[in-house]
Amino acid sequence: QKRLVESGGGLVQPGSSLKLSCTTSGFFLGDYAIGWFRQTPEKGRERISCITTSDGRTYYANSVKGRFTVSSDKAKDTVYLQMNSLKPEDTAVYSCAASKTEINCAYNVPWDNYDYWGQGTRVAVSS
Repeated sequence: QKRLVESGGGLVQPGSSLKLSCTTSGFFLGDYAIGWFRQTPEKGRERISCITTSDGRTYYANSVKGRFTVSSDKAKDTVYLQMNSLKPEDTAVYSCAASKTEINCAYNVPWDNYDYWGQGTRVAVSS
């Protein structure tokens, strides 16, 4: 059974950092691209980052570029999202998703092109 489990969310103050983890099981991480998405009622679902774990290429939305860093540890079957300089507008439910089609990372395809999803972890940024 292919699973993704996010962890690391929480409530933090503006300017703080959080590191989210996406732990995978049931498939070989190196065969998949992993996207990080966030969702709010106002903006819907937005892809904020993606990594092709086979070669480590990374992609970021403009809204998080320079503040967020995605990385992977294939030995631990885990993908991370380091989030720095958090802002109130970063408040959302964050989810990771796996795509067998690595090119989906480069072209920021719609969310329903991803094959497997985690349940999400909530991040709240507030003073």
